[in-house]
Amino acid sequence: MVYGGDDSKRIQDLYAQSYMYEQMGKYHEGIKVLIPLYAQYPKGYALNVRFGWLSYQNKRYNDAKYYYTIASRLKPTALDPRLGLIRIDLDTGSFDHAQTLSYALLKRDYYNYYANLYAIQSLIAQQKYDIATAILFKMLALYPTDVPYLEQLARVYHATHNRAFAPLCADILTFDPNNIFVRSLPIGVK
Repeated sequence: MVYGGDDSKRIQDLYAQSYMYEQMGKYHEGIKVLIPLYAQYPKGYALNVRFGWLSYQNKRYNDAKYYYTIASRLKPTALDPRLGLIRIDLDTGSFDHAQTLSYALLKRDYYNYYANLYAIQSLIAQQKYDIATAILFKMLALYPTDVPYLEQLARVYHATHNRAFAPLCADILTFDPNNIFVRSLPIGVK
């Protein structure tokens, strides 16, 4: 149990409202509805992660960092807030820091899906294609038809002018016929 028993229904209702606002893209309102709960439970791990996520979605990166940092201090072994911090770094162009944070998570969980994906994204942004490719092959051995990983490999192949780029794009369209990444490429590649 995360919160007190008598408060469960009220807490569920507030979270439900927050999720409803999130689905509408009203991230500030999603936070606002939870503020009374936060006043009561400022050290609530789930609340801090929720505030971090909604702040991130709202592109309030400093606020998101604040809440994710609190959450990671509250539960030092938890991955969610650390992954949130990496997403912020990727969005704000702090690719070297995103790589560092991703590697720290991978030391704890070598095959973590998102830590590997974010490490790859940070490496591609830094044009470290050989390292990115090594991680991609490691993960594609586990997830051979995973579209997000295949897209990252296509990005590497495109940047390095690899002949396997066009066939890989065709494979991606096999698994995801409406893939936005491939469909946005020049016509000759489709």
